[in-house]
Amino acid sequence: MRFETLGNRKKPAALFFHAMGVTGESSEPVAKHMQDKFFCILPNSTVYCAGQKYISKEDEVRQIEDFLRGQGIESLALVTASSIGADLAMAFLTRTKLPVGHVFFDGGQFAQIGKGTRKIMVPFLYLAIKSLYWSKGATLKKILWCDDASIRPYFIAAGEALTYGNMRRQMEDSLEDKPFPALSEELQRHTYFEFGSIEDHYKYRDAVMQAYPHGNFPVFEGHDHMQYQIRDPKGFAEMLCFIAEHDRMPELEFIQK
Repeated sequence: MRFETLGNRKKPAALFFHAMGVTGESSEPVAKHMQDKFFCILPNSTVYCAGQKYISKEDEVRQIEDFLRGQGIESLALVTASSIGADLAMAFLTRTKLPVGHVFFDGGQFAQIGKGTRKIMVPFLYLAIKSLYWSKGATLKKILWCDDASIRPYFIAAGEALTYGNMRRQMEDSLEDKPFPALSEELQRHTYFEFGSIEDHYKYRDAVMQAYPHGNFPVFEGHDHMQYQIRDPKGFAEMLCFIAEHDRMPELEFIQK
């Protein structure tokens, strides 16, 4: 993995898990608006690190824990995970012994996909992500609803570093067709599983609500996948800060009542 940090190490720590097809730096636009209040930690998945070999989720979690330990982090005020980052974040949350204050999943891809299907997906995902590098982002709108210039560089950088072997190994142990990992009732109460009402991942919401009955499930009405984070990183950052400080969602006009 590769790690970037923003802010003062003495501030409460905020850990980010990024989406598929982008680098960890994709969290920078949000983290830059939080660095006055938090020590922001942005891991970049081994999948998108040139010259590195992805081994497993367990190894990714180990690398994160080693980094946190090296930084003297004794607790996490906030964990934020986007899209498939939710899969790795769950692995982290169920293994770490660090106290975690709040968790926010932005359009978490809580998919449970059979091994055979995941194997078939690999070449399509690989070509889709590599095409973003080859085309310098021109194919982005064919892959994602949004082709905002703000996120395009992170797709291009991820596509440049991606290898077929790393993509295959990641999919071998991601989005597994197993029961969702258990979270304590206490952590569930401080966890927010957000979905946009028009995003494809919304279909996972009912299963997630059943698995984590004590959680919070805000819906961003009229929003697509990660739309708020991508188009208004300052607003998204302010929302995360509010949750960490007040233990509840702020009043946002697009939250479904």
